[in-house]
Amino acid sequence: MADWGPVVIAVVLFVLLQPGLLFQIPGRGRVIEFGSMQTSGAAIVVHAIIYFGLITILLIAVGVHIYAG
Repeated sequence: MADWGPVVIAVVLFVLLQPGLLFQIPGRGRVIEFGSMQTSGAAIVVHAIIYFGLITILLIAVGVHIYAG
């Protein structure tokens, strides 16, 4: 049986944490901007750190598993 948990979690977090799609930290004019559809180098770094932290918590600490087949 294949464990699809890490794949699903990684894809969902990647889509939701794209800088500028839902929110952007730090924003261009404010600390946080919602739906700006723009990005910066600092926002990419901050979102990468958030992504790494969440994926580490969900996959290692919580242990999300989805079995198919």
